[in-house]
Amino acid sequence: MPESPIHDPAAAAALRARLAEGDAARQALAQRPDAQALLDRIGGHSPFLSDLAVGEAPSLIRLLDRGAEDAMACALEPLSKADPASPREAVATLLRRAKRQGALVAAAADLAGMWSLDRVTGALSDLAENAIEFACAHLLLDAHRRGQIRLPRAKGEPRAITRGSGLIVLGMGKLGGRELNYSSDIDLMLLHDPDSAAYHEEHGAAPYVRLARDLVRLMEERTGEGYVFRTDLRLRPDPAATPLCVSVPMALTYYESLGQNWERAAMIKARPVAGDRPAGDAFLKELRPFVWRRHLDFAAVADIHSIKRQIHRHKGERGAGGTIAVAGHDVKLGRGGIREIEFTAQVLQLIWGGRDPALRDPTTLGALAALAGAGKMDRRAAADLADAYVFLRNTEHRLQMVADRQTHRLPEAPEELARIARFMGYPDAETFSAVLTEHQLRVQSHYASMFEAAPRLSASEGEGGSLVFTGVEDDPETLETLRGMGFRDPSSVAAMVRGWHHGRPRATRSERARELLTEMMPALLAAFARQREPEAALARLDSLLGRLAAGVQFLSVLHRNPRLLVRLAGLLGAAPTLADHLARRPAALEGLLAGTHAPPGEKPLATLPALLREARDLDDALEATRRMVVERMFEVDAAALEGRMDADSAGECRSAVSDAAVSALLPAVQADFARRFGEVPGGGMAVLALGKLGGREMLPASDLDLILIYDCDPEAEGSQGGPRSLAPSEYFIRLAHQIVAALTAPGAEGRAFEVDMRLRPSGNKGPVAVRLASFQRYHAEEAWTWERMALTRARVIAGPTALSRAVRDAVRSALTQQRDVEAVLADAAAMRARLLRDLPPDGPWDIKGMQGGLTEVEFIAQAMSVAHARTHPRLLRGTTREVLRALGREGLLDEREAETLIQAERLWRTLLSLLRLTVGKWREAALPPTAEEAMRDVAGALVGREIPDLGTLRRVMEDHASAVQESFARRIGAFSAASAK
Repeated sequence: MPESPIHDPAAAAALRARLAEGDAARQALAQRPDAQALLDRIGGHSPFLSDLAVGEAPSLIRLLDRGAEDAMACALEPLSKADPASPREAVATLLRRAKRQGALVAAAADLAGMWSLDRVTGALSDLAENAIEFACAHLLLDAHRRGQIRLPRAKGEPRAITRGSGLIVLGMGKLGGRELNYSSDIDLMLLHDPDSAAYHEEHGAAPYVRLARDLVRLMEERTGEGYVFRTDLRLRPDPAATPLCVSVPMALTYYESLGQNWERAAMIKARPVAGDRPAGDAFLKELRPFVWRRHLDFAAVADIHSIKRQIHRHKGERGAGGTIAVAGHDVKLGRGGIREIEFTAQVLQLIWGGRDPALRDPTTLGALAALAGAGKMDRRAAADLADAYVFLRNTEHRLQMVADRQTHRLPEAPEELARIARFMGYPDAETFSAVLTEHQLRVQSHYASMFEAAPRLSASEGEGGSLVFTGVEDDPETLETLRGMGFRDPSSVAAMVRGWHHGRPRATRSERARELLTEMMPALLAAFARQREPEAALARLDSLLGRLAAGVQFLSVLHRNPRLLVRLAGLLGAAPTLADHLARRPAALEGLLAGTHAPPGEKPLATLPALLREARDLDDALEATRRMVVERMFEVDAAALEGRMDADSAGECRSAVSDAAVSALLPAVQADFARRFGEVPGGGMAVLALGKLGGREMLPASDLDLILIYDCDPEAEGSQGGPRSLAPSEYFIRLAHQIVAALTAPGAEGRAFEVDMRLRPSGNKGPVAVRLASFQRYHAEEAWTWERMALTRARVIAGPTALSRAVRDAVRSALTQQRDVEAVLADAAAMRARLLRDLPPDGPWDIKGMQGGLTEVEFIAQAMSVAHARTHPRLLRGTTREVLRALGREGLLDEREAETLIQAERLWRTLLSLLRLTVGKWREAALPPTAEEAMRDVAGALVGREIPDLGTLRRVMEDHASAVQESFARRIGAFSAASAK
């Protein structure tokens, strides 16, 4: 045990003397050399622990002989072995003895350095949980004997008795998080389930309310043997108007309709600690949508901070003021204290935990680590707060150990402050105060950056001036300010903004929404004024606001994240198509803030499987998937538009998001289907991606080209284990329809995907799901050249391991068969001619269908792969640019020709992506100024020279198209639309 200064040596000596005068156990403890340092720390600082050491000396002996874990287990053992049907007085005695012994062991293990903080608080929480369980079992048995409830089991250990009892006991606060203080209240929420078999309709809720009252009395009542725990039931719904034990339906209704953000924060730590634990888990599962919102809720920041301001206002005279101090300062509620650390972690959990279950850790230290690991909190800040938390909690424990008082306030008297300093291991109060203050300052700084340091929302230097939008008339100075900012029609802008302030859109009708709008207005107008067409961009924001059902959440996100406001202005200014998308799906904006498209080497949608596991049903799972896909795709599109991601990376990211979504949804859909129709023995379904998804080249709004392939035990006659059996073929065809429906079903977030199944064997005439053997046979004997060309980009993205491997082998086998090279190339040329005849280019910007466009580059890669794969299997790369590069390395293309085709293919994908993001389908020769500028910039970057005007851009495109046409004619064959048959 580390040496520490002793505050009161005389009191330490007095403790040893008391032990020496006692019975054999006390005398033995007093004489043990290995007990002296511990006895000095106890006796020299804590009268309360001194009394416990004298009264429960065998517990300390056991700790010294067998360790702290064994000593604590010995203290708790009677609570699981004793008979809960014992008389009330015997139960009360047993509970108080366990509390005394457990409290002494936890304190001694702490002071001796045997346990870390989290183990100390965990042990205290275990002690409370066991005591509550035993007390509830006793009280439930009493109600059962009275005929007021019907327990399924009236004998056995406490947990067996309380299971199925209809009583739910949730630990809240520190107990719920297993962070119980040394001398803490226990915060409980008691619920009863009217649907439980134990519920007696004649007596109704009355037995449970009486039980709650008796539980508080049993735990709190002070006798000659002490008390168990002070018990607080005020965290239940609307405590001023509800009984001590609330019904489950009433609680759910309250939270769904009236629950507040501080109650969401409180529920982060909630867990069943006694009673019917499965029912408690079911209640908390029902409550998840209330606690963990689907959307980023930055409005919670202001709500939680208002609680902290109230604490300073109402408890400032008791050490919880708004300034840092030492003497008389409350280390929990005061400035730089424990509550600021907890609030910081909890607010970030409320904001981000809805989309990432890994952030829902109920412990403060665990939450800080998770937030830092997920990039939602600066790692240095998390480390500072964690260090301060441990120091402040240890200080809190020492304060409470002195006299078993529920205090968090440092003494004002110098002598008593010196006691705490030495109890903490410091030589004097000055040294302790310096360390404490350093921690408080760090906590204050990090808390302030989250809650108090308002983001910079004023306009940039030189953009100041009058911005008045009250009344119904234009303010001349405001018009001049708007004109100076860059708006060409300031009167229309002023009228639009006045409409917002007058609540014309629903999003700005609440007082809080208008407050946020007013605070943001200088920065908002400055950001939009910098766009090429500022009035048009602002009109798109007006349209977006008009479609929102409410605006506080949306405006809070922008208010707390000024850089997001700048990005939003840029997107609305540059991309009408993205603006329309955002107006239909405002939640997509959160994808920009989340920053969660996976960097190289990491999985996208990494949190989706966890979200689907906790989904209440398939609809819930589909909604979570849609939301994440919409956000991630929007994020990738925005990054591509802003030039932060090139076309190759964007295509890979979109494809990775699609892969992850399909892979996560497939088991959820299969499980839901199996509940109705069971499973086919040895059966499984694999998803084969083709097209842009298969080649990892997805463009904005690309469909998913899929083939669904199944296999099962050849002897299987039908599905088993469900209410209804289906023949294998019908089973998998129906399942395939369910999978497609899941991927394409519309919801609040729109559709996740559009799916195209026409590339399956026999196209639209064939079954939606194809058996593996049929797939193999079709591609070996019947497939057309164009189908084999499509197969060059095939890739298994979901399904059982063995079936996925078999499908990959089947694809490779189909592509490496002996081919008539000339016939394959002739088929490809004829097919290109037919496409050009039947689907001619739709305007001057049909980059995909035009001669020498994207389709022809892809045809070169695919047709040559089919023709030469048997002798050159390295061509089977899937991605067009990689196939072209492999054709060059294998000598089937000149290296320079291959690079020319790669550059053309990249240029076509880049320009096509920009067109889809900015103007969509465009049939006019001239482009809107913003779109034209973006197209010229990206094309110039790709070809390595400046493109000053639209004519130059067209010439660059013509040069690349000519090169592609020449290569197609040389490698595949000449063709013309007129000659197509």
